[in-house]
Amino acid sequence: MIGTAPAPQIEPLGSQAEREERLEALRTAFTGLDTEYTLADGSTVSRTYLDSAASNLRLTVADDIVRRALRHYANTHSELHFGAHVTTHLYHRAHQIVNDFVDASDAYTSVFLGSGVTGGLNRMAQVLAERRPERDLVITTLMEHHANDLPHRKHVGEVVHVPLEKDPDGDAGRVDMTALRAAIQEHADRLNYVAVTAASNVTGVINPVHEVARLAHEAGALCVVDAAQSAAHLPLSVQGGDDEAIDVLCMSGHKIYAPGSPGVVVARKDLFEGLEPQAVGGGIVDRVETDRYEITDALPEREEAGTPNLPGAFRLATTLYLLGRIGMDLVEDDERELTQYALERFEAIDGLKIYGSHRLEVADRIGVITFNLDALPHGLVTAALNDYFGVAVRNECFCAQPFVRKLLGRTSTNGDATSDAACSPEAQPGMVRVSFGLYNTKADVDTAADALADIAARPDWYRSRYRPLRDGSGDWVHRNFDFEPARAFSLEKEVDAWLQSA
Repeated sequence: MIGTAPAPQIEPLGSQAEREERLEALRTAFTGLDTEYTLADGSTVSRTYLDSAASNLRLTVADDIVRRALRHYANTHSELHFGAHVTTHLYHRAHQIVNDFVDASDAYTSVFLGSGVTGGLNRMAQVLAERRPERDLVITTLMEHHANDLPHRKHVGEVVHVPLEKDPDGDAGRVDMTALRAAIQEHADRLNYVAVTAASNVTGVINPVHEVARLAHEAGALCVVDAAQSAAHLPLSVQGGDDEAIDVLCMSGHKIYAPGSPGVVVARKDLFEGLEPQAVGGGIVDRVETDRYEITDALPEREEAGTPNLPGAFRLATTLYLLGRIGMDLVEDDERELTQYALERFEAIDGLKIYGSHRLEVADRIGVITFNLDALPHGLVTAALNDYFGVAVRNECFCAQPFVRKLLGRTSTNGDATSDAACSPEAQPGMVRVSFGLYNTKADVDTAADALADIAARPDWYRSRYRPLRDGSGDWVHRNFDFEPARAFSLEKEVDAWLQSA
């Protein structure tokens, strides 16, 4: 659990047993689960998709609903013909569903923008820097994705990185709250806001964001939460106990089973008051003359210039409402069980090191597990899982280089990379990451664990079949097996096939 348990504004539908049945039915309702590939040994298998921390698969039911909604398609900003009226109504409802999903009151607005959290964090860093220019410092944590670090450096000024606790197993845990409190007190006069991820994209460890918000507010600062990794996995509320409300929360549609959807910011309305929008154009003005223009006070309209990504917004809202009706409490419990099962299976593999605690009773975490095999580089392990077993996982540093180097023990006392952490073709620091979605099952975990056990037992055999890419990535490729993406799918061939059959 992230913090104070929310009272969901989207009420779950049905009894506990009915909701569990619907969650089970949902497992197979995703596009891409049955995608097949030919492996290096010539066999063909359906892929095992374990890369949800990078991007989720898309819900087919949401696609079907959006396809029906698009029968009414027209641009927004008008309600005098039927289609435009329907579309404008749906777009307004999409914003409200987002607010309801995160338990936001009328004091908040939701703004669709960009393609993920990166756009939202950049936008809000600019807004908060302009609103509080005398406060030119941000506190964040060592575990942050680059998207929750670099925008604050660029737009606000100085960024202070707070270290992490050691959990009872001696592994990297959540943000060190004692260190955070000390940093807030030290920089209180300059502190604009504390920016923290709700859950790490490297270890999956969950942070107590409402407690972080309370500490920030005590110093007159704000709290910005990156919910990219957590929103699809646990109940989430911008509210909290006394003075614990989150001021800004950012989510990514493509990480909430809605690829193709925009990112979304849920923020206090008063943070935008009196500020010129960062982007200007159609739809945000009340009046335009040749020498002046008047920005509307209406939110979110004033922050969403131009024609919105209507299909994406509808898809995201449909998905959030569906998850809310099933109940994020069930989603969290289901994933927790699968994650514990995976931790136990992976921990039993000789030579496999997991980063972060192996026990959920001592460290709350979502379904993200990173590891390395002692005998082989991360890039080779990732390639072998794909080429010989059809298991799709991710490797390298996951856009969190300082944190990954820290976990690998390759940082100096000031947190910078040591000389042995330099990127080289064969030895760039990195890890392998398995991450879960609603579609994953214990059978998927077994497939990955059995594959890893085989790779760990025969490192020399696998190493002999790969060579390192000499591009500094740390990736490895098969010496003989060559996968050609255009054979798997070609836009041009699909278009030509349709034209020839028309």
